[in-house]
Amino acid sequence: MGKFINPGNAGFQIVRNDHYVDKSGIIGLINETIDKPRRFTCICRPRRFGKSFAADMLCAYYDVSCDSHTLFDDLEIAQEDSYEAHLNQYNVIYLDITSFLSDAKQNNIRIEDVVRKIIHDLKEELEQLQPDLASKDGLTDQMLGFVEATGRKFVFVIDEWDALIREASGKSDVQSAYLNFLRGLFKNGNFTRKAVAAAYMTGILPIKKDGSQSAISDFREYSILTPGRFAKYTGFTEEEVRRLCMEYDMDFKKAKEWYDGYSLGNLTSVYNPYSVMMAMENQRYQSYWQQTSAAEALLTYIDMDEDGLQDEIARLISGEWIAIKTSGFQNDFETFHSKDDVLTLLVHLGYLAYECDDQGVETVWIPNEEVRIEFHNILRKGKHQEFLKLVKASDQLLEDTLQGNGEAVAAAMEKLRASHYAPTFYNDEQTLRSMIRMAYITCVDQYLKIEELPSGKGLADVVFIPTKKSWMPAMVIELKWNKSEQGAIAQIKDRNYPAVLRGVSGTILLVGINYDEKTKKHSCMIERMNLS
Repeated sequence: MGKFINPGNAGFQIVRNDHYVDKSGIIGLINETIDKPRRFTCICRPRRFGKSFAADMLCAYYDVSCDSHTLFDDLEIAQEDSYEAHLNQYNVIYLDITSFLSDAKQNNIRIEDVVRKIIHDLKEELEQLQPDLASKDGLTDQMLGFVEATGRKFVFVIDEWDALIREASGKSDVQSAYLNFLRGLFKNGNFTRKAVAAAYMTGILPIKKDGSQSAISDFREYSILTPGRFAKYTGFTEEEVRRLCMEYDMDFKKAKEWYDGYSLGNLTSVYNPYSVMMAMENQRYQSYWQQTSAAEALLTYIDMDEDGLQDEIARLISGEWIAIKTSGFQNDFETFHSKDDVLTLLVHLGYLAYECDDQGVETVWIPNEEVRIEFHNILRKGKHQEFLKLVKASDQLLEDTLQGNGEAVAAAMEKLRASHYAPTFYNDEQTLRSMIRMAYITCVDQYLKIEELPSGKGLADVVFIPTKKSWMPAMVIELKWNKSEQGAIAQIKDRNYPAVLRGVSGTILLVGINYDEKTKKHSCMIERMNLS
């Protein structure tokens, strides 16, 4: 077994030693492509969505140097007709591009030399396995010689394929050298047809565009935007999370609030697998989002404020869905012509969920509480003055609400309505609800916000439930249009909306807000209720 060539099944054995959610069905889809024109597959997923586990699994399945029956016989793939036909039947070349970058940094190798290092290491290992290959000069010539000597084609598994594209941001010569290396493997008539049975690449970004087309056009790409049949192998499905919650005795509803919210193709509920498993193992729901260099870069992009990007981010944090056009994105971290390009990058990074309806209308939203908290933490570090003013105003609004100062709350709503954050058409309770989302934008620090929460004899308009770490009282907000704030408070009491909060919070603030179209004024009434 080698490091890059036929690495064996030890990596997947480690995965199977722990709690494993069966994603082996993806192998059946790859098997369908072997030795066919569509044998090149690129799967793009956000960080922490199981990319490396899938790479380890594919290596273990295809690698001819080992017997992996015990790892797969009890999994979904074993039920496929193609299971035995391809199990441990190929030479595997496994390249983890992040490991090359890490080695380069540790050994003071310039990023300009990373592609040469990849080629050198592959040639060195080929010559160790077949010494007579040293007489052949080029990498592809040596690979062809290896295929002829062993009688088996290669299956390529390239993990984090785009890591070098990301790391070499702004270095077009490095990116071009890397893309040319990939072209030499997968778009080379003399080599590819004779030596490559299949190729599987995974990363965060789709393949970088070269002009208006993908730089490696023969690859079938399945991104977070267009997952196709691979959708259920990107993240955890709702049924998988239900089973995990039962096994670990965890509350499924809380798992959904924290980690659901992604929509992929026909799957409308996709969960972040890393965070789900961390919550199960730690027996605690919280944010397991870890800041990375990409997260820090996100702050830089948002501070650019392309076309009013921060205004859109504020609306997203407040809970709105916004329109987007993804077609202009160049699949890199450096080419941004509009706010849509930045928002599309955030989709690929997992910061935003995405949906495209039957009419081609594209929308994005913040998927869950975990990501909303991360957005909030990042943006409090931003430099955009308008957004910082909104955050400051929201902090003051929350303080006025806690103090029972209805006049100040009404005045804050007036000020917000006069700003560019207000809905374009201010004409019903729904627009008032949009205002509430924006006005209380900073509550994510202390509260879980739920709209139209079933309670008592109806649906409470907006309910803020304090997090476990918060000392804040719960809040029930009822909205009225051309009625009265007193009527809003009366409805909260008459329909017993606070009932759902019994046992969650001992103190509840009842907040009634009304807007009068004739006077163009908001009014607010706040009462404190003790449930204990």
